[in-house]
Amino acid sequence: MIQFLDLKGINAQYREELILAVTDVIDSGWYIQGSQVNAFEQEFADYCGTKHGIGVANGLDALILILRAYKALGKLKEGDEVIVPANTYIASILAITENRLKPILVEPNEHTYNLDPSLIEQAITPNTKAILAVHLYGQLADMPAINTIAQKHNLLVIEDAAQAHGAQIDGRKAGNWSDAAGFSFYPGKNLGALGDAGAVTTHDDQLAQTLRALGNYGSHKKYENLYQGINSRLDEIQAALLRVKLKHLDTETKRRQQIATMYIEGIKNDAIVLPLTRTASPLTRTDHVWHLFVIRTPHREKLQTYLAGQGIQTLIHYPIAPHQQQAYKQWSNQNLPITQAIHQQVLSLPISPTMTDQQVHAVCQSLNHFTDA
Repeated sequence: MIQFLDLKGINAQYREELILAVTDVIDSGWYIQGSQVNAFEQEFADYCGTKHGIGVANGLDALILILRAYKALGKLKEGDEVIVPANTYIASILAITENRLKPILVEPNEHTYNLDPSLIEQAITPNTKAILAVHLYGQLADMPAINTIAQKHNLLVIEDAAQAHGAQIDGRKAGNWSDAAGFSFYPGKNLGALGDAGAVTTHDDQLAQTLRALGNYGSHKKYENLYQGINSRLDEIQAALLRVKLKHLDTETKRRQQIATMYIEGIKNDAIVLPLTRTASPLTRTDHVWHLFVIRTPHREKLQTYLAGQGIQTLIHYPIAPHQQQAYKQWSNQNLPITQAIHQQVLSLPISPTMTDQQVHAVCQSLNHFTDA
């Protein structure tokens, strides 16, 4: 079986380092908001090129707390509109509605799967206050274009960078293109913890201070509470593990990029649509980190069954669009044909950094022999 993602194998490479990191935490006697969290926050901020990194409990909390902090600072209020891609994972939408803000679903570019800048301005109303750009599958959204629109209309820009650790345009990384960005370190992410974890990056001192308080019971000083906050703190053990894995992130990313190149060059089947990287011009370099390698086909069920029979594990990211979920049934009548087609056709191929060239070639060969007849 060619696994979709060999988490056990990925972490086994760093077993001794991970054990030492956990042992250091156990032996320290300090288990919440200690030296490991402080060190990881700075190291991750440095990696992204931002002034602040704020550890939180998970990626959803990262987005929820960003929006909540802007409400606390008076930059957002209940009922304000936030533009967001319609084909995102539901967490992006949940963060908006959790803050009693209104998501405005905008269609993606059907080739990159990211928010289509050409459709943003027509969705802006007097109530629009922010754009939540999602870097889906590991490729940055068109942030230069999105930021130009945001500046023109005086909008906040927030990145959902949960799938894009290290992705960049012309050397500027995810997390450094906006007012604030939310990251997930769910175990299956390119930079994955061994449990739930997340972070926010920003250059804004006031926002960072507010985020830290909101995620710590609303407290900026022990037993004094500025806000009605929550408990969403990065765990000390997870921070220690993430510090180990951050050192190896670029190496794993390079392997993902090699695998993606092999897929793009090796898959020759007209029944399959391959992913495209966004290049605005010959002068713009984009670095897709390939959290997922997503193909499209109108014969998805048949193809997935066929690949399973070949010993190849695939997943669907994601089978149901957010506006068609029961949780948001009030939006079910929205007409979003590109989003709906994407959710009906996408299939994610194995792209584990531990895959061998032989396994990649086997996937390509199986795909090339697939027929929809």
